[in-house]
Formats: sequence, C-alpha cells, structure tokens
Amino acid sequence: MTHNLSMVRKMWQLLEPIHATLYYAPEAFQEAAALGYATDERWPSYFAYRAAPLGPAGPQLVNALFYSFSPQMVERYIAPAWRTAAPERVLEARSAAVDCALRKLFSDRIGSPELCEAAELARRAAEAADTEGRPIAAANAALHWPDEPHMVLWQAATILREHRGDGHIAALQAHSIGPTESLVSHAAVNAAPQEVFNSRQWTDEEWICARERLAARGLVEADGRATDEGLGVRTAVEKLTDELASTPWDALTPGESARLAELLVPPVLDIVGAGLLPSQSTLGIGLKYDYE
Repeated sequence: MTHNLSMVRKMWQLLEPIHATLYYAPEAFQEAAALGYATDERWPSYFAYRAAPLGPAGPQLVNALFYSFSPQMVERYIAPAWRTAAPERVLEARSAAVDCALRKLFSDRIGSPELCEAAELARRAAEAADTEGRPIAAANAALHWPDEPHMVLWQAATILREHRGDGHIAALQAHSIGPTESLVSHAAVNAAPQEVFNSRQWTDEEWICARERLAARGLVEADGRATDEGLGVRTAVEKLTDELASTPWDALTPGESARLAELLVPPVLDIVGAGLLPSQSTLGIGLKYDYE
C-alpha cells in the first residue's frame, strides 16, 4: 500500500458527496417520477437507482448486499421496483439525472481543465479497483464509461464508494457485527443520533435486541453508549474498511492522489453549498479514528 490510511479515508469523504448527488437532486426525483416511481419519499428511487446495475435483483439479494437496511424495508421497495421500470431504463434515468444535476451544480466548472483532470485521475483509480467478492462495485464497474468529464467523475466516484461499501460489509462481518448491530454500534460512537439511523426502518424491538447483543459482548453500555472495548471494535472495523479500500489508490502516486483531493474540493463545495445533502447521515463521514 503506497498511501496512508488517512488519505484513503479523505478520498472517500470527498467522493461520497459526488456519488450521493443521485439520491437527493431534484432532477433524480423528476426522472424517477417519469418512470412511475413514487417521489413523496426518497426510498423508491434510491433502491431502484442503486440496485439497477445488478439487473432485476430481488429483495433477498438486495438485502444481502445493502446489509444494514431492514429486510421488510427492502421488500417494500425492491419487490415492485422492476415492475415499475426495467433496470435498463432506470440506468438511463439515473445517468440523465446525474448529468443534469451536476451541470447545474458545477456550472462553469463543466468541461474545465481542472474537472477533466480530476475525472481522469479518479477513473484511473476506479479502473484499478479489485472487484473480486465486491458485487455492487463489480456491477457498476461493468457499465459503459460515459464521455463527459463530469459523468466520468461521477461514475468513478460510484465505483469507488461501492468498492469501499462492499469492503465495509466484509469488515463488519470479520468482527461479527450484523446488520442491525452495525447501526447500533455506529450510533454508540456518536456517528449520528439514533433518529438518523431509524431511516433504515428497523423496529424498536429489533434495535433493543441488537443493543442487548452488543452489551452482552461488552461493547455498549445499557444506555447504548460505546464502552472502551466497543470503541476499539468500531475503530478496528473502520481501519479494516480503509485498508480494504486502499488498493485502487495504488494506481496513483501519492502526489497524484493529493492533486485529486485538491481538485475535488471546489466541486464538492458546490454540492455541499447547494444544501442538497443532509447535514447528518448513517455514514459517519466526519468521524475521526485514531489508528495511524
């Protein structure tokens, strides 16, 4: 590994907002509505857009790959998803949505030398991603690369974030952290309030049972706060996640990665400044872990 883990984590923090534009941009809801999806909440389009590269995947497969969502929630949104629109049409809609959204968000940056350079560097990293055992990353990596730099950047960001996500599930399982426990343990280290994690739609009883299982292992207190051991396990999960996410960055020199980070700051600030993304999420992007 040629990069330190803080750089690997920084690249995730910068690329995640670019990918996440798909799930929050008004253009994404407009395209979803045109296909026939309900848009009074974001989940019908979220599940369709994110799962579409897998083909007409059913609830059992999506539940396994998305991991931390309630199975009942996955069933509710995926079971009817491909009756509304075929995955091929959903992929076309998501490309159209991202294209329109990023053109609006990036404005004069579209087609600029800086954005072209960022797209080229991010694509090199994405094409170097090891997709063995990483099904969502592999499904996105198999898609045709677009021509426009802003779309290349979005696709690279998507491949890299799903590559990281697939590895994160492996890291959780390596530490015997199940789907519900993954959320409870993250809330326990103040990644976000429990109310934010409630968006994954586990019942109160399921949340309490998961907390009790973690408490029995000495990882959380009765009130849900992480113990020292619990913080250690969560830190180990994040460290392993970053280690597993590091391979693509070996395609770039440390100087090139630093340059990409520099180039990404202005467009990411465009996205953040537009107020498009929620201030808190289940990802815990802002958390810092002391493992270097």
